Amino acid sequence: MSFTVVEQAPARLNRSELAVPGSNVRAVEKSASLPVDVVFLDLEDAVAPDEKETARKNVIAAINDIDWGNKTLSVRINGLDTHYMYRDVVDVLEQTNGRLDLIMIPKVGTAADVYAVDMLVTQVENAMGREKRIGFEMIIETALGMANVDEIARASKRNESLHFGVADYAASTRARTTVIGGPNPMYGVLTDAPEGGGERDYHWGDMWHYAIARMVVAARAAGLRPLDGPFGDFNDADGYRAQANRAAVLGCEGKWAIHPSQVDFANEVFSPSDVEIDRAKRILDAMAQAAREGKGAVQLDGRLIDIASIKQAENMVRKAEQIAQNQ
Repeated sequence: MSFTVVEQAPARLNRSELAVPGSNVRAVEKSASLPVDVVFLDLEDAVAPDEKETARKNVIAAINDIDWGNKTLSVRINGLDTHYMYRDVVDVLEQTNGRLDLIMIPKVGTAADVYAVDMLVTQVENAMGREKRIGFEMIIETALGMANVDEIARASKRNESLHFGVADYAASTRARTTVIGGPNPMYGVLTDAPEGGGERDYHWGDMWHYAIARMVVAARAAGLRPLDGPFGDFNDADGYRAQANRAAVLGCEGKWAIHPSQVDFANEVFSPSDVEIDRAKRILDAMAQAAREGKGAVQLDGRLIDIASIKQAENMVRKAEQIAQNQ
């Protein structure tokens, strides 16, 4: 291990994160009853310009009046390049009761963007005497943001998570796609022609692999939670699961749901199975026995396990405990 110890963000269950437009009162009220880990009330992209002020009032009322149970509650403010942002921060923090946990900052391009929001939030908290410190979620959804992702991840002690915003990222990089997430049939490789002739195989690839993997590394190196963003076709359950599974394999903590139907899929994919939990516990037991015997590594089920196996198993058991506590 490095002598540099990475300070971890507050531990929150973040398998599923539901986006809810602040302009849709009925959807906001319904979201409180869903089995989702995190709800973010949206004041940005899902709200039309002429509804911004009404949406802000709706969100303030929802934070104050709705019983959110043990859910983590976040608000996505408007971008720093708009005149809505400062009022989002000031009004939401000054007019709510302390239930809010996080602020989501969209289209973060530089560390200075995070610093600016931190300054404003800190001033409001100090002026209002708020005891609960608001955390930050940041969406990496531009080429500029991805280029500066390491500095962004470390820009504030309030930072808790990085999210991959695939749609705006595609627009920013001028990728040849018009869908929100998912594969592209033009992104693939063609195998060499077989000797003696025959058909060549074509294998689709994951055009977002680099972006998500890059974000995950930046997030984990800074002690933050990496989250995969939206999958636009909420009628394609299999497609959503596939995208969520590849994000989980790459190290993401969870995934957005842009429709209530996607919540259960996210919870399912990002929850360890009973088989995985059982194996993790057996690894910890085996390594504890190895330590008593002065061994650094042992075999379990015909496979080598060592100190690194302990860390993997501890992560899985810890996640299972978090889930049990939130049920």
